[in-house]
Amino acid sequence: MKDGFIKVAAVTPKIRVADPMYNKQVIIEKIEEAERQRAVIVVFPELCITGYTCGDLFLMEPLLEQAQKALLEIMAETNGKNMLIFVGLPLAWEGRLYNVAAVLGNGSILGFVPKVCIANYNEFYEARYFTPGMEEAIEILLTNGRKVPMGSHLLFYPDCMPDMKIGVEICEDLWAPNPPSISHALAGANLIVNLSASDEITGKDRYRKNLVEGQSARLLCGYIYASAGEGESTQDVVYSGHNMIAENGILLAEAERFINQSIYGEIDIQKLNGQRRRMSTFVGKKKNYQEISFHLKKELTELTRTIVSSPFVPRELGERQKRCEEILSIQSMGLKKRLEHTACTHAVIGISGGLDSTLALLVTVRAFDLLGYDRKGIHAVTMPGFGTTDRTYDNAVNLIRCLGVNFKEVNIKDAVKIHFRDINQEESKHDVTYENAQARERTQILMDIANKENGMVIGTGDMSELALGWATYNGDHMSMYGVNASVPKTLVRHLVQYYADTCKDYTLEKILLDVLDTPVSPELLPPENGKISQKTEDIVGPYELHDFFLYHMLRSGFGPQKIFRLAVYAFKIEETEILKWLKVFVRRFFSQQFKRSCLPDGPKVGTVAISPRGDLRMPSDASGAVWMAQIEELEQRYQ
Repeated sequence: MKDGFIKVAAVTPKIRVADPMYNKQVIIEKIEEAERQRAVIVVFPELCITGYTCGDLFLMEPLLEQAQKALLEIMAETNGKNMLIFVGLPLAWEGRLYNVAAVLGNGSILGFVPKVCIANYNEFYEARYFTPGMEEAIEILLTNGRKVPMGSHLLFYPDCMPDMKIGVEICEDLWAPNPPSISHALAGANLIVNLSASDEITGKDRYRKNLVEGQSARLLCGYIYASAGEGESTQDVVYSGHNMIAENGILLAEAERFINQSIYGEIDIQKLNGQRRRMSTFVGKKKNYQEISFHLKKELTELTRTIVSSPFVPRELGERQKRCEEILSIQSMGLKKRLEHTACTHAVIGISGGLDSTLALLVTVRAFDLLGYDRKGIHAVTMPGFGTTDRTYDNAVNLIRCLGVNFKEVNIKDAVKIHFRDINQEESKHDVTYENAQARERTQILMDIANKENGMVIGTGDMSELALGWATYNGDHMSMYGVNASVPKTLVRHLVQYYADTCKDYTLEKILLDVLDTPVSPELLPPENGKISQKTEDIVGPYELHDFFLYHMLRSGFGPQKIFRLAVYAFKIEETEILKWLKVFVRRFFSQQFKRSCLPDGPKVGTVAISPRGDLRMPSDASGAVWMAQIEELEQRYQ
């Protein structure tokens, strides 16, 4: 449970219909198996103590008595176990029969949650036996003399983790127009369990999966769905044990159907709470709810869920290609609107032969094509300097000519040398002044050409560079519209690759592939033996790591310690190396906010963005002490 992770399970035992004592034993065995897997929340199917398919046997006293007896024996077996267990049974009270989830923890029954929406259509005949459950809790008396609350408005929370609250719904409750889980979530529940007995017909699994994913997304919650399987009667229908665990629209685990597979997963409660805090429309309503505490020992949850090393980049090729096309469309449509609004038919863009300027040029060409403008209105300027290599220069020139835009070359060496003389900068002193003077000279050239052509300068810098402040203030930092401003570096590469794969132009494809193969560099220092001498990732660290840090810090609000833990799972890199670059990231992120506070306009393309007018509103002089303190704690582990 450290860092907000909690291990959960959805379990389908192979039962016997109408045999509570047998079912009790297989349920206990499954509880012990889940305990060995260190699951702390365990969900069984609807009515699994008796079986869902008992029919009129539900009206028989012996079955109801045996079900309650089996429940009490299961309860006793939970004593001393660090778990909360949800198990289904029929429960009679004051002349009515209820389909309930019994909530068991540490040798006690904490509550009963009744089913609210009673299915009575097609193959379902539940209203023949069961009464819809009440919302506000009542107390019922069990055969052992204990009083237990029963009602659909019960929430459960562990004493060691009070910010996790668990609500319960049962099967049809999810399928109804107004599922109880909506009310639960608004009352604070961030984990919903569903005890289900959903029979299998062709195509139903896809619809069921959509329901679980969609509900977890809409409610910003974890969702555990445990369904009846083999063992239920097949007189008229078949049950497949389609168990699922979801988190905010993402399916973490799914059982193979028809084999009664138990599934496990870790739900990140901390992440869910952070996302809810960001959503101003998620307004709480706690009417008639009772919260029940239970004891859990706080332990480190070992992670088995996949921690994606490139969270901005879809893993599946088809989805990645779809994402790339969508982003290119957003970028080009954003620029199209800006050009239309300003009645501007000229754009000026500096082309270095690197990834970022290549992507910006491709987007600008798209925008001009959408507007029906002549591509000659795009003034692509290559500005060789002290660090320019033949490879990047050739790629820049070839790209410009291949795309049919207006080519212009301005060598900046002489102008920069004059500037060095004016400010008494030694040309042999390769310091930050030496580097930034070149970047500012290039920006001045672009801005002045834009004035001359009545055009606008298109920015090329990507989000990763801007997050780290890896841009020259009032140099490449500045433009009239930054088309790459919310595209992370790891995604820039895939966008250019996608363009190469789909352009249907062999010459252009060849150029783009060579750009992709070129090391990332600002090329502000002289080359060595004709090769790039200044590699960005040698200085600020791997962009794959920085994008990972950026995503989890801004998207989920995680601190350095949790980000480090996730990075260790995601990357096959020395832990000390991860920690070194995490420290660089935190330090630069806070110290360089002043550069982000005055960024030009640019289109948001994903869930993480750093526009000072939108997603990232922080003071330029905010202290990073809280974050650096966590880094220092981590460093002490490796001393």
